[in-house]
This record gives sequence, C-alpha cells and structure tokens, in this order.
Amino acid sequence: MDPLTRHIDEHQQRYLDDLKAVLRIPSVSTQGEHKDDCRRCAEHIRQDLERAGLTRTEVVKTKGHPIVYAEWLGAPGRPTALLYGHYDVQPPEPLELWKTPPFEPTVRDGKLYARGAVDDKGQVYMHISAIDAHMKVHKALPINLKVVIEGEEEAGSESLEPFLREHRSRLDADVIVVSDTSMRGPDQPALTYALRGILYTEIHVRGPKGDLHSGHFGGAVQNPGNALATIIAGLKDAEGRITVPGFYERVKPLTDPERRMLADSGFDEAGYLSEAGTVAVGEQGYSTLERATARPTLDVNGLWGGYSGEGSKTVLPSFAAAKVSMRLVPDQDPAELFPRFEAHVRSLAPPGVTVTVKDLHGAPPWITSPDHPMLTKARRALDRAWPKPAAMIREGGSIPVMAMFQHTHGLPAILMGFGLDDDNLHAPNEKFNLTSYFGGIRSAAYLYEELGRA
Repeated sequence: MDPLTRHIDEHQQRYLDDLKAVLRIPSVSTQGEHKDDCRRCAEHIRQDLERAGLTRTEVVKTKGHPIVYAEWLGAPGRPTALLYGHYDVQPPEPLELWKTPPFEPTVRDGKLYARGAVDDKGQVYMHISAIDAHMKVHKALPINLKVVIEGEEEAGSESLEPFLREHRSRLDADVIVVSDTSMRGPDQPALTYALRGILYTEIHVRGPKGDLHSGHFGGAVQNPGNALATIIAGLKDAEGRITVPGFYERVKPLTDPERRMLADSGFDEAGYLSEAGTVAVGEQGYSTLERATARPTLDVNGLWGGYSGEGSKTVLPSFAAAKVSMRLVPDQDPAELFPRFEAHVRSLAPPGVTVTVKDLHGAPPWITSPDHPMLTKARRALDRAWPKPAAMIREGGSIPVMAMFQHTHGLPAILMGFGLDDDNLHAPNEKFNLTSYFGGIRSAAYLYEELGRA
C-alpha cells in the first residue's frame, strides 16, 4: 500500500469527525433565520481548508450568503484544477420524519445520517480530506488547486455568477472538478457527462373576492381549486408528453450509441423503483433511466388552497396555487421556455379566474463529451479506488453552476460524485454511506495525482 493510501486509511476517524463538525451547522440558505449559520459555516470551512494546507483562504462577502475561496499554487508547470462545491443545505422539514435530529450527525449501520451528509458537505469534505492527506504525506499537491465553495446552490446560486465574472482571471484553470453527483451502486463508481437544467415556476389562480359557502355558490361560480386542477391536467397528454407549444423544439435527441451506453451503465431499475416505492410511468418510447436523466419533465412540487385542516369545511376557496418545475435537457433554454409555459397555462384556464405565473428560478442544462481527455484521467483515478470501472452516466438533477462555468470560463469539467439513489437527498434521513465517503477521499486524492501526470 502506498503512503498516501495508508495515511487516508489510518486517519478515517479524524476525517469523519471533521465532516460531523460541519454537519452540525444548520446552513439552510433558503431560510432567513439561518443567515448567521451560513456565515458561520463558511468560516468553519475556510479554517479547515487553511488547516489542510492551502496557502490562501478567505470568506468573500456577496449580496447573499458568502463564498469560500482558497488556493494552493505551488506546482508550477502542472495543471490547475478549480474545485467547486456548496455548503448550504435544504430545509430539514418535516422534522418528525427524521429518526435522529437532522443536525446531529449519527452513524447507523455504516451510514452517516444528517442534513447535508451527501448534498454536499460530505462530498466537499472528501476533497478537503484528500488535500490534507497529500499535504501531510508529500508536503505538496501534485497540481495547482483553486477552491470555490458557495452558500446558495439550494437557492438558485444568485451570487455566484457575479463572483465568477468579477474574479474571472483569479479563477482561471485547466479543468473544473465537482463532486455533487452520484454512483451507480455501492461499489460502482460513475462519471457524469450531462445534467438536466431546470425551470421552476409558481401558478396562482384567483376567483371570487373571498371564500364562499359551497352550498350557496357551488356550481354557480368558478372554483379556483377546480380551475387549477384543469390547468395542471392539461399540461401533459395521455402519452406523458408535455403540451407546451414548442417545448421539444430544441431537445437534443439521444443517439443510438448513447442509448446503448446508458443501458450498459449498471442501472438497477428494480432497486430504483423499490426505493421509490412505486411503479414506472412516464413518456412513452423511453426507458426508466432515459426518462429520469435524459428527457425533459414537468412536475407539480406543491399544491395549496382552500381548507386542509382536520374534519370538513364546506368552503369554495377564493385562491389556489401550485409550484411546477420542469427539468430541461440539452439544448433547452429556461429563459426561452418560460414565456411559452406562461402563455400555455393561461390558455388552459377556464373562465371566471385570473391566473398569474411566476418564474422563480432557472438554470440551463449541461453536457460534455464522455470521451474528453480529462474524463479519461478521472476514469484512471476511479479504477485505482474501486473494484469496478467507472460508468458514464447522465444525472437527472441540476447543478446550475455547471452551465454557468461553461458560459463564463469555457472549461472542461469532471463530475465525480459518490451519492446513492437511496441517500434521501432533500428528504428526511439524508445519509452518506461511509464506504462512499472514504472511497471518495481516495478517489479525490488519486484524481489530483492523475491530473498532475504528463
């Protein structure tokens, strides 16, 4: 066993304790009461990066939550990697569904449970641990490294692009490295070459000037709840296709070789559906994996209006609303699609209601060539760390920064993540398998070595 790997294995407990410490900070970016926690989390990470051996570390103020920046540039002539991650986390609610408190990290059956365990603090700390291991063993990194850890990824990353543009020259690099994605299975690593974008909207439907007695007015005036249901039902056809005019115009079709590559990537459809506790449905003509990663979607994320308390109340609500998100694929553009979506929603509304559609946030999709030389180096690193070769996959989720980096820097990217389908991202009882965490540390350490080779 080489000294680097030995050091990582011998210091697993310390690297786990480091992760637990940052998980205890409730850095929820979307809730104003946690603003100070986000600031505290950023400073905590800065201190850990400094302790790991990076020579320049700072917490950069923004209009929103601060960004952590750090660097080590002691390898002249070697490539420079720009490492990106985020320290903010999703709200933990509903709290009653957590088996242990979300900000008290707990190990059970070889898994670490806490909000942010895998998304994304755990994956950030894989890299901080790998940096620490290199600096302790070799007193240097095999590459130059710049680190950007933001605090608004779960809230739309509004402060990130101004930061990237303002510090464009400082952030120059040869490749971007991101660990905020997943593996195919507990022993099956993966590299992600495509991400879906997102368009997140809110629909408001207003009818009468106030709530009405359903016996006195029911059947005589338009019910906003019924109207909203009509609108939502009209957004897809019987074959699962989205009915917004022009929605599929710019969708880049899957090639036959790519469909074969995805089919051979080790996707466990039975396990995936078992974890969801349901059956496969969706757009006809595509596999479950293709629907979940490579085709656009439209989903209701929330509904409200009228009475929803215990017992009955015969009320005709004056207002109803829904949150509706669309996952987008290359080459769809959220800014181009929102006006089409808004117009289509209005066209579906029955008489007697007023409809407002809000564009809450959006992010373009991202894709790179699975044969890029930087991904070849990443595959070599994963081959050293895991028993199975890396699968090349698409991810169904969105990482807004990827399209942002592509637009502002034009750099190749390595998306090397270690989450699993059952890690409960954005849900109660979020977890990170310790085998994934420690394997991810080794993978990150080997990646730096592979990137540093001629």
